[in-house]
Amino acid sequence: MSEDQILLGIALTVALAAACQILAGKLRVPALLLLLPAGFVAGALTDVIHPNDLLGPEFSALVSLSVAVILYDAGLGLDLRHLTGRTRGIVGRLLAVGVLLTFLAVGAVAPALFGMSLATAAMVGVILVVSGPTVVGPLLEYVRPDDRLRRILVWEGTLIDPIGGILGALVFHAVSSSGDDVGRGHQLGQFAISLGVGLVGGAVGVALLWLTLRVLRLGETLGTIAQLAVVIVVAAGCDIVRDDTGLIAATVTGLAVANLPGFDMPARRPFFETLVQLIIGLLFVSISSTVTPASLRPVLLPSLVLIAFLVLVVRPLVAFLSTVKSGLTRGERGFIGWMAPRGIVAASTASAFAAGLSGKGLAGASKILPVTFLVIVGTVLLYALTAAPVARRLRVVRTSRSRPLLVGGDRWVVDMGRALRAAGLDVLMWAGDEDERERIRDAGLELAQGELLATATNPRARLEGVTTVFLLTDDDDFNALASVVVEGNVEGPVYRVAPPHEGRGVVAPYTGGDVLFGARLVRHVLAERYRQGARYLVRPASAGPVPADCETLFVVRADGRLVPVTGAGAGAVAPAPEDLLVLLGPVPLTRPAPGRG
Repeated sequence: MSEDQILLGIALTVALAAACQILAGKLRVPALLLLLPAGFVAGALTDVIHPNDLLGPEFSALVSLSVAVILYDAGLGLDLRHLTGRTRGIVGRLLAVGVLLTFLAVGAVAPALFGMSLATAAMVGVILVVSGPTVVGPLLEYVRPDDRLRRILVWEGTLIDPIGGILGALVFHAVSSSGDDVGRGHQLGQFAISLGVGLVGGAVGVALLWLTLRVLRLGETLGTIAQLAVVIVVAAGCDIVRDDTGLIAATVTGLAVANLPGFDMPARRPFFETLVQLIIGLLFVSISSTVTPASLRPVLLPSLVLIAFLVLVVRPLVAFLSTVKSGLTRGERGFIGWMAPRGIVAASTASAFAAGLSGKGLAGASKILPVTFLVIVGTVLLYALTAAPVARRLRVVRTSRSRPLLVGGDRWVVDMGRALRAAGLDVLMWAGDEDERERIRDAGLELAQGELLATATNPRARLEGVTTVFLLTDDDDFNALASVVVEGNVEGPVYRVAPPHEGRGVVAPYTGGDVLFGARLVRHVLAERYRQGARYLVRPASAGPVPADCETLFVVRADGRLVPVTGAGAGAVAPAPEDLLVLLGPVPLTRPAPGRG
């Protein structure tokens, strides 16, 4: 290829990857639904995008290192504190039963479906055992199942990728060297050696990151560069020693860094997450461009049969066997049986091994990549379209009702919590002072555990179950700082009460973020109006216009979502007739006795 063609191919690949992910974000669908067809169509219409022409034989090595970076990032998101007791047992059984049963089932039916040899069918079987966080994660974000179910599926999807990659390398070497003889006893020992190499590589990666992140104390930018360099160096070194062991090393490194004390990795890593998303897009577009329409035609109908077999028989059986006496509800077990999309590791291993087996002359080896491509597209499309309604029918979806956390224990804050509870919300409160905590208990509101706010401000943690945080303490600087720190650790927005206009705080007057209730109802004004006798009112929006002497603070939607009034004013909220309004009433002419409320 000429230099101009190479530049055009790289630019087109990047443009397609970015455009598909942006469009998928706007449509709220998994990006994979757009990336694979886009790469396939671009590969069919032009020759400049084909990775084998752009990069030659080096493409396979780049794919391996790219997947290692993806798995390192996935490992950073795994918290061992949540993998305990029954959850750990369920994940372990899903991995063991899922890998074995899927491998045997696909290997048994593939020769009849595709006319391939037993060795080639074994290769297809081991490729299709993997799922992956790159497809499971976005689907779960869209479906929003309960926390226990989400943890199980994310752990399974993340850990099964390196296992599948190692098994794929072992089966590839077995079938390429010994034809159809894939059952040689020494393969178990070979797997153990590969696992050992990956674990050693992971230990080296952790040591290098400890040096760069803890000893040298690199900042966010240099620390991200160090992480990327360490993962690539360790993964490449392991792959040189033994094929595909870099995947284990990368996953182990990420898992260790996320859980060892002292690293304090943030829950949100914007630059690294952006890099991983770009890598995923580039890989899917590149790999799918190598699949030609001519290669799909003879395997299209058999692949549909294989997809139905995997979705309707294999995965439900894996889920049933793995969750017997697990303590999961029937709905949770059913949803686990309806969630096994294939992703980037299946595509990358198929791309890496298909050409080698075709060169060996194995029957049906040329069908490995198109079959894998169709299974990925079919499973992702099917689960993307059906996972949400299935989850709702099985009643495993988290409620859409807001669960606000109110931070502060002044009387006006506690009474606000009462008003939100009266509007039908599950309110959680936290305060540091013991007198304020006692006031919250006396009000009958749920008091968060003592270390909750420490958890919320821990950059490694996420507050599960809390959808919105309201920072309402009488310390404006604390509210401002906490709003910045907590923002990345909760699923929803973080708001703070506005400081006095003439305030001279160190931080509060200069910090951005969402400020509650507009410019007039700053903290001291709210507290003073409450002290003078103003109280909160809950009334239907259909009751008519809000009285002139009342202030709208919140709108509680009919489905339980809480929408606060912010600096944009009450007019920006636009309540519907079926909504509820939480108002601050007028100051009465006769003030209540001190200490009431």
